[in-house]
Amino acid sequence: MSADTAAAPLAALAADRVDHRFKSLPPDAYGLTVGELAARRRNLFTDGFTTPVLALSAERLAHNLELMETYATRHGLAFAPHGKTSMAPQLFRKQIEHGAWGITLAVPHQVRVARAFGIDRIFLANELVDAAALRWIAGELAGDPDFRFVCYVDSVRGVELMDAALDGSARPVDVVVELAAGEGARTGVRTEAECAAVADAVAATSTLRLVGVAGYEGEVPDADPERVHAWLRRLTALAVAFDGAGRFKGLDEVVVSAGGSAWFDAVADVFAEIPELSMPVLKLLRSGAYVSHDDGHYRKLTPFTRVPEEGALHPAFRLWAQVVSRPSDGQAFANAGKRDAAYDLDLPLAQVVRRDGVERPADGVEVTGLSDQHAWLRTGPGADLEVGDWLGMGLSHPCTSFDKWQLIPLVEADGTVVDYIRTFF
Repeated sequence: MSADTAAAPLAALAADRVDHRFKSLPPDAYGLTVGELAARRRNLFTDGFTTPVLALSAERLAHNLELMETYATRHGLAFAPHGKTSMAPQLFRKQIEHGAWGITLAVPHQVRVARAFGIDRIFLANELVDAAALRWIAGELAGDPDFRFVCYVDSVRGVELMDAALDGSARPVDVVVELAAGEGARTGVRTEAECAAVADAVAATSTLRLVGVAGYEGEVPDADPERVHAWLRRLTALAVAFDGAGRFKGLDEVVVSAGGSAWFDAVADVFAEIPELSMPVLKLLRSGAYVSHDDGHYRKLTPFTRVPEEGALHPAFRLWAQVVSRPSDGQAFANAGKRDAAYDLDLPLAQVVRRDGVERPADGVEVTGLSDQHAWLRTGPGADLEVGDWLGMGLSHPCTSFDKWQLIPLVEADGTVVDYIRTFF
């Protein structure tokens, strides 16, 4: 993404007006532009923000961006982080500034968002058979010689549908054969013989160009290091076999891609073993949740727990809610619920209580459930919690945290809000 291409649409975000569309912003800021509000550097706790409010740590975000840039460089990996996690063009820009090759996405709407903000390398980790979307992609390719687009194919039928939709297009669409992670896994071709049949179908078209192989090791059944490494070696062996059969003839490079947020250490291990092919290999990692990390699911699964010498990601989200009811010694309620917090993997984790400017651990406080707009809190003996207290909670699963907030304050450790991150879901 060139700075010039991205500058105008990103500037337009700062020029947008603060109004009722955006949760939790200070009511007296309505009418200001987002940029003007950011320039005032208001404090999250004392300058009029209303609860619930989701905060993204500026320091922890910067740390995570730098760590994954270092990791990818150290292991000789190109990096196309999955943008579905945040759907935040400002974060896309930061990721590319930190060395990302491009951005991975999942559905056509997400591609349109990325293109609107100047992203010129997109990996679509899905088979695309929507005729209208394919014609739009063809138009983008025809109108921008610098645009690189790669997507999955996982069936002969899919190839046929793509070919029909792209008839007459000026540039072929680059595709990679998706190898399934195993029987009963999500998408992808189940056997190497079927992969060859899909590759043959691609070769018979003029609208598609086979550029590599890909898959998602996070879907390996009963995943453990041995099974994940074995599947990744199947993927790289498929690339070797395709190259030996001349299926990549005429390319400048072969794309071999994998990598979610739970097993990227295995991807680094196995991709390092790829033998020399007839042309260079773009070893493309696609992990996305690292950008904010979390306090639950990914904190437990991150490969950095297996390779601590490589560093550690830091959870960057904290959801602040206010205690609005304390009906008994053992129970309280805060004003954040399913509309505000991720809950598909784990409930929020009560971390800190803030009262009169003083912050302390949320000892004896546990989130036991969520209603639409309330968090159910169990309070143990001695839990010091009063109506009006602010409760800071950690979240599990970045993808379903970002999508509940259109404008997220970017907050320094002392509570100063330095920017606002806009999302497009």
